Amino acid sequence: MIPGRRLLVAMIALVAALTGCAAHPPGPDRARTDTRTTATSSRDGVIAANPRYVIYAPRPEDTLESIAVRFLGSATRSWEIAEFNGITSIPTGDAIVVPLEPVNPRGVRPNGYQTIPILAYHRIGSRNSRMVLPPEKFEAQLEYLKRNGYRVIRLSDVPDFLAGKRALPARSVVITFDDGHVSVYQHAFPLLMKYGYPATFFLYTDFLGAKEALSWPQIREMAATGLMDFQSHSKTHANLSVRLAGESDRDYRRRLDGEVRVASEAIRRNLQVRADYFAYPLGDANQAVLDSLKRADFTLGLTVNPGGNAFFAHPFLMRRTMVFGEYDLAAFEATLQIAREADLR
Repeated sequence: MIPGRRLLVAMIALVAALTGCAAHPPGPDRARTDTRTTATSSRDGVIAANPRYVIYAPRPEDTLESIAVRFLGSATRSWEIAEFNGITSIPTGDAIVVPLEPVNPRGVRPNGYQTIPILAYHRIGSRNSRMVLPPEKFEAQLEYLKRNGYRVIRLSDVPDFLAGKRALPARSVVITFDDGHVSVYQHAFPLLMKYGYPATFFLYTDFLGAKEALSWPQIREMAATGLMDFQSHSKTHANLSVRLAGESDRDYRRRLDGEVRVASEAIRRNLQVRADYFAYPLGDANQAVLDSLKRADFTLGLTVNPGGNAFFAHPFLMRRTMVFGEYDLAAFEATLQIAREADLR
């Protein structure tokens, strides 16, 4: 065990014994009203438990993922067990602690707080442009994330973090793409699948079906993997914060609602899913645009203002950092703002 973890296990075991905690912990298929017993080993590996922790002696066939499924309901939460115990794999002959409730869901630490970087890409290809990233550079970035212990999470993981309902891995990062260019199907999609990384694609629906755009069959193929998520980038990609000449308040509101509604309806009609997140065209928004999203029951609105997102980030002014074609790995590393230090002076 790492220094201090044996003591932690012993302390929790003692508390469990003194308070008569259940030997069978509450899990996804077990109520928290089980018969109370003392903290002794049992056939199912549970040494002791209370509503917040389980002390568990892993069996030979166990993995962190299988333990997470058993006690937390999902293999994707295995990182919580690993991080709490300070391990990367199951230690031989040692018990581990399984936290049943989120630990530090807001990511606040003595020296600062966690932030979630959301990366924004546009096109993947060989054309010489700031908005086009060569495929080999994109793969190098994915490999960098894997090699350096970053966890690519889903954008759908973020709202509960903002609400203080769930913790996220310390080195979390979100990958997004804007517009719906066909190059993301040709180049980004295969690489994302190779690494098993989820991504969110923001579509402006007037573009779809054009010569260089995604088609709905391609989008459905990507969505069917369960890793690729499709959300709204408006109908026309117009700068929604800019009024048309002579446009009245009523007409402006009606146009904004149309930009939001038409794109969302197209996604629902073609994918049978609801669009909950909106990337502002050109990254611009004003209060009228935010009000339009709220009327349509969106959950997040994303800008292209760089930086990471702390638990107190405004859900309709989420930061995203653009990744440009000329970036080398040093420049890419700088986009990964996973924490901010607190000035305690």
